Amino acid sequence: MTTVTFHVEGSRISGFDSRGHSGFAEEGSDIVCAAVTSAIRLTETTLNDVLGLAAAVKVSEQDACISLRLPGGLSPSGENCCQALLTGLMVYFAQLHDEYPDYIEVLEG
Repeated sequence: MTTVTFHVEGSRISGFDSRGHSGFAEEGSDIVCAAVTSAIRLTETTLNDVLGLAAAVKVSEQDACISLRLPGGLSPSGENCCQALLTGLMVYFAQLHDEYPDYIEVLEG
């Protein structure tokens, strides 16, 4: 199962950790893992390459773990963009959980 934990400080999402393979299908054919990975890559690319922020990303293929943390000291508009992206990601993963409850779990921590 893939577990995605969003780190929330007050009303601010400061980042997330995604751990584990969903187990929906064999590697290379797993649509749940592909959906999770694709959404995370889109979010990270938007934050870092489009908005030019320095979100810290750590990937461990061996542990099937991806972590992302937002930088501090963002401008109000940068913070709003980041919160919209991460909230959208959280909602998307919650919807994915509704479709595949045995393969993805979404937590707030």
